Amino acid sequence: MDMHTVVVGTSGTTAEDVVAVARGGARVEVAEEALAAVGAARRVIDDLAAKPEPVYGVSTGFGALAVRHISPELRAQLQRNIVRSHAAGMGPRVEREVVRALMFLRLKTLASGHTGVRPVVVETMAALLNAGITPVVHEYGSLGCSGDLAPLSHCALALMGEGEAEGPDGGLRPAAELLAAHGIEPVELREKEGLALLNGTDGMLGMLVMACADLARLYTVADVTAALSLEALLGTDRVLAPELHAIRPHPGQAASADNMVRVLAGSGLTGHHQDDAPRVQDAYSIRCAPQVAGAGRDTLAHARLVADRELASAVDNPVVLADGRVESNGNFHGAPVAYVLDFLAVAAADLASIAERRTDRLLDKNRSHGLPPFLAGDPGVDSGLMIAQYTQAALVSELKRLAVPASVDSIPSSAMQEDHVSMGWSAARKLRTVVDNLTRVLAIELVAAARAVELREGLVPAPATRAVLAAVRRAGVEGPGGDRYLAPDLAAAEAFVRSGGLAEAVESVTGPLA
Repeated sequence: MDMHTVVVGTSGTTAEDVVAVARGGARVEVAEEALAAVGAARRVIDDLAAKPEPVYGVSTGFGALAVRHISPELRAQLQRNIVRSHAAGMGPRVEREVVRALMFLRLKTLASGHTGVRPVVVETMAALLNAGITPVVHEYGSLGCSGDLAPLSHCALALMGEGEAEGPDGGLRPAAELLAAHGIEPVELREKEGLALLNGTDGMLGMLVMACADLARLYTVADVTAALSLEALLGTDRVLAPELHAIRPHPGQAASADNMVRVLAGSGLTGHHQDDAPRVQDAYSIRCAPQVAGAGRDTLAHARLVADRELASAVDNPVVLADGRVESNGNFHGAPVAYVLDFLAVAAADLASIAERRTDRLLDKNRSHGLPPFLAGDPGVDSGLMIAQYTQAALVSELKRLAVPASVDSIPSSAMQEDHVSMGWSAARKLRTVVDNLTRVLAIELVAAARAVELREGLVPAPATRAVLAAVRRAGVEGPGGDRYLAPDLAAAEAFVRSGGLAEAVESVTGPLA
């Protein structure tokens, strides 16, 4: 477990901090100035609570029930009730890293001094994270508007010592037992605090941040596998010349082309167009690899910009402003995050699609320029990688379905008070599947391209390619030969890509790639 400390202040946080807490188990510390700002905002809420005029979230009901004024003796019950009633998720448990990201990002907003909770709420949320206590959150329940209500409610429930949670050992226990075992006192919620714990885009944002980190790695992987496929197909690297990409100045395109140039440096395979079938140009899936991957890189850059803006935000309703006013607002609407989650799914699906086309070309003797059918050892007796491409095609087909945007849908809720929602949580959940499937698609291209390069006897691949071949074989992916049980090879390739092993092998020769 990475035990470095992430300090939460009043001015937001970074994507690196989110990943460190969610995936690395980094400890969380709340800065003193943040606790002071939280205390100051709480005094504003206490003053409003003492007045006879109704204030949304402080002395009224919620959503369509906001018309009822709640008397002081019922307000603690009101805050407990909103958490209990909103903890209404169903379906499979959400992954631990997602829940930790969700909690950390809610803590970030609570520490901003704009929500009106007491310092003890902030400190207890940090204590749960540091103790490795992860509330049980379910797959379904968020519409991505008024925040990720059900997921955040399940987290708030654990803060109250209710519901179930996962301990640091991975076992499920009642939250009350886990809190007691770690010396954490459950929070007795007061005015505004239940609402403040629920009203944010934290789940979809946490998943966006982690998807951006994963996709940044996968776009580098895609440049490497494209370069290996180009090499295996005896393609030309002249289309990667920087002057060609300078006249269409998309930064992602230039970065992908440069990556491919560096991987292919010193190759003895590029440019060997077959004498019996001369090629003026390579197929689009080879020639246009930087354009497609580059467009995805630029999409990723935009998504990171949106994520950074959201990480600098304090999302709640109502909010305590710097001048002491408490104002209702619509900042909890997940549209900005939902759109880029969907946009990333579209780009990733297309990246997988072009990778599959390259793989198919490697396996087809009519288009592979001298390679054996399906890269088989003894074609006819052996099927080679025929069904690996079927698996890849099935993954790509699912990716295309998952590219259908969630954010264009809206189902009104709360008796038409919440009559337009973002479905950002749904967009985030499907993007996680997209990232996993893209990893598998690129792993299959790697298996095919590596085998194809090795079958080009008498031609010496690039030094970076040789480093990849050695590393992928060490990772448990076997080379050319007769048919064997193929699923373990594909699983080993997937693990190799997922772990960062491919990038590490290439960069040992090329230096850091984009």
